[in-house]
Amino acid sequence: MGLVEGKVALVTGASSGIGRASAQAFAREGAKVVVVDVMVDGGEETATMIRNSGGEATYFECDVSKAAQVEAAVAVAVDTYGRLDCAHNNAGIEGPLTPTADYPEADWDRVLGINLKGVWLCMKYEIPRMLAGGGGAIVNTASVAGLVGFRGLPAYSASKFGVNGITKVAALEYAQAGIRVNSVCPGVIQTPMVDRLVAAHPEMTPALLAGTPLGRFGQPAEIAEAAVWLCSDRASFVTGHTMAVDGAFIAQ
Repeated sequence: MGLVEGKVALVTGASSGIGRASAQAFAREGAKVVVVDVMVDGGEETATMIRNSGGEATYFECDVSKAAQVEAAVAVAVDTYGRLDCAHNNAGIEGPLTPTADYPEADWDRVLGINLKGVWLCMKYEIPRMLAGGGGAIVNTASVAGLVGFRGLPAYSASKFGVNGITKVAALEYAQAGIRVNSVCPGVIQTPMVDRLVAAHPEMTPALLAGTPLGRFGQPAEIAEAAVWLCSDRASFVTGHTMAVDGAFIAQ
């Protein structure tokens, strides 16, 4: 029996990288999955991959910074599968690598809008549905950049510190209502986001590898495993937790 057998899960940012791996992992462990992403081709592909592997999945196009679209995405989960038990609020962007004083205001607003407001909007609409169903579990994707500072990523870091903060607040607010809320903080993971960053700044790769004691980049599936476990009943006493999955990056 799978870790989330018979449950319904919603995963945002699921067109590639961590989100795709998470959607696949939820499906493999027995959940029906709503694949949510603004990137239509990638999102449809993720849903198709799940169905081709014998799972159940539906895709919904959504910009998580838009309240009406997030509300509609959550409604699709309930309308299609009858309930919402698990959510992995994972959608995020990195923004430019630019020092704080030079950071463009438009980029700041966009990064915060997707990475932080988007997580809040997801919880805003997921929580009432979970309350109606008698409980649930939420995992928000933060980052090691939400635990320590990273030069040149002021908006990204601010957004991820914020995700960790709002995660703890929601965990406290809904603990007695049967909803657990945790965050996962990936280290340097081999995703399209990291690929873009190192392609634009190849000089960063040796430093990132040297800064990871395990000596390699992580894989999206390694974050997905943490997200599924945190949403499973095996993590029944875990809430308000910030879980670093980072190869000991921040242990130094």
